[in-house]
This record gives sequence, C-alpha cells and structure tokens, in this order.
Amino acid sequence: MSELADTIGRAILAGGDAGDPLALVRRTADADAVTGELLQQAVHAARAGGHSWSAIGGVLGLTRQAAQQRFGRESATGDPDGPDGPEERWLGPVTAFDEMQELELAGRLGWHTIGAGLLRHRMVRTATRWEHKRVVWTGGLSRYERAGWQVGCRAFPWVYLVRDTGEPAPSASPAR
Repeated sequence: MSELADTIGRAILAGGDAGDPLALVRRTADADAVTGELLQQAVHAARAGGHSWSAIGGVLGLTRQAAQQRFGRESATGDPDGPDGPEERWLGPVTAFDEMQELELAGRLGWHTIGAGLLRHRMVRTATRWEHKRVVWTGGLSRYERAGWQVGCRAFPWVYLVRDTGEPAPSASPAR
C-alpha cells in the first residue's frame, strides 16, 4: 500500500504549488474524488462479475448492508440544466468491442457521452454532430485538448473524449 500512497502523493505534489497548504488541500480533495469514483466503478464491476455484497463489504471492511447502501446506487450524472435541460438517455448495452461503433452512430445523430456505467453510456443530445474517442487513462490528454477534444467521461481504465464537429445533426432521434 505504501507504493500506491507514494504514487498518489507524488501526483498531488506535482501541481507545482506544494508550498501552498490550501492548494494541497484542493489537489488532495481532487484525488479523493477520483479514487472514490474508481472505487465505485470497481464495485460495480465486482457485482457484474457475480461477487456478493457480503464479499465486497468484507474486502472494504464494511458489513454487507453498508456496502450495498454505499455502492448500490447508479452512478450519479445529475442534470445541471434541470427538468427542461437537454435531452438525455442511456446508450446500451454496449461492450468494449462494439461501443465505439455505437458512439459513432449516436454522435452523427447529435448525441455525446457524459457518463458511463456498466455496459452503457449516459448521453446528451445537442443540435450538432459529435465525434467520440476512447483512450487509456494515462493522464496525458493535453495533445487531445489542443486538437479540440474534451473529456466526456472517465470509466477506468478508459477516458472517453468528445468533440463537437459543428455540423448540424438530424432533428429527430431514432427509437432504440
């Protein structure tokens, strides 16, 4: 565990503002949020792999009930625009083998990913077409950002990038 702690500590300190205690608090809170989401995804993967809440709780030092209460929810995507916000839906089921083809089709229809769950993507529809790219989560995204890509969502070990093409999308979405 100390090797993992050292790696996370180095990542937190890499922000270049190690002398500012509040900056360290902010970067540590960011690391906590990221590792919390990774834990959520790992628990969902363990459940999908057939592991019981009791087994998961045992690994985490929790009771079965506590593990289920903490991790038994869907990943929260929220709706920052309220009930009258953009049209949203889940795309799926998809696997690592077919999701990029499905995301390409959805992107041509104006949909882009904002979240990912087990075998599915949370999508938002806009008036323009979108491109999707899946890359391994290594932290080096600046070259993609310079090319106009933005992070649609992270689903360890992947980062799903999206880019608005600016081209108009068809006005009606097909039933799926």
